[in-house]
Amino acid sequence: MIKFVMAAAWIVAVAIGSVYYSFNLAQSRPAETPPAGFFGGLDYVRTDVISVPILEKGRVLGYFLGRLVFTAEGAQLKKLVIPPETLLTDQLYSYLYANPQIDFTKRGSIDIDAIRNGIRDSVNARLGVALVHEVLVEQLDFLTKDDIRDSSGYRRSAEEPDADAAADAGGH
Repeated sequence: MIKFVMAAAWIVAVAIGSVYYSFNLAQSRPAETPPAGFFGGLDYVRTDVISVPILEKGRVLGYFLGRLVFTAEGAQLKKLVIPPETLLTDQLYSYLYANPQIDFTKRGSIDIDAIRNGIRDSVNARLGVALVHEVLVEQLDFLTKDDIRDSSGYRRSAEEPDADAAADAGGH
């Protein structure tokens, strides 16, 4: 019986000692700050789908559709008076209209990195603070007016008979 009591006391002493040692070790280490970037420290602001009409000589060529994610420091985001999504959407419109050299009709010639960096730089320049660290593209599309009409069924093909003309020819 004495051996059992001694073994139990030994186990309790070792457990208490290891907890005490672990607690002191954790207290003596300085707190690590999470690294910025993709590993933490930044908040992610996701925009809704943004539709920007692309104009040329007074005509609508098509629509730029995009959903972007911006990374920014949470403390600075909280200082903003307006919602960050509104500010970022407004700046995206301003950036696309201020850069007519971006030609979405030539899909192979679009430099995504230049667009992302340009949006980031224009937001930061407007605010006077490095708020946006990274712009991530979640969705990026360009639809011409013809693409939109074709997908909505607005345009009828030449092979498709006109239903109204067929009804009129039938004498109804």
